[in-house]
Amino acid sequence: MQASILDLEYVLGHYNYWMFVILMMTGLYITVSRGNLIKKIVGLNIFQTAVFMLYISMGKIIGGTAPILVDDPDAVYSNPLPHVLILTAIVVGIATTALALALVVRIRETYGTVEEDDILAMEHEMEFGAGVPHGGDRG
Repeated sequence: MQASILDLEYVLGHYNYWMFVILMMTGLYITVSRGNLIKKIVGLNIFQTAVFMLYISMGKIIGGTAPILVDDPDAVYSNPLPHVLILTAIVVGIATTALALALVVRIRETYGTVEEDDILAMEHEMEFGAGVPHGGDRG
């Protein structure tokens, strides 16, 4: 009985890491399994958010304070570096998402669809040409 209580406490005590795993696997699944380019971008954003959550979780220390020097030599500080890095990563992520959405808009204008399979079929048809004789008169 004692072991199961400790296991439950361990699992509940690390809920942020469980959420990280769930979000990361959800984002990966959406990115890999979907053919819609918008859904792929959403999956990548979920995956990215999971990584942010992991880094922020690792930077927090229970009982830690902001790294401001005080006279107490026994003070415990939380590491601010992961939080600073995540702020930069959030800005880069927003810019990357904006660029990806702009590319999807251009793809939609060009091909009339945002489905990956349809776009690949159109590309294949354009490359090999339907009904165009191969190796004939090249003029």
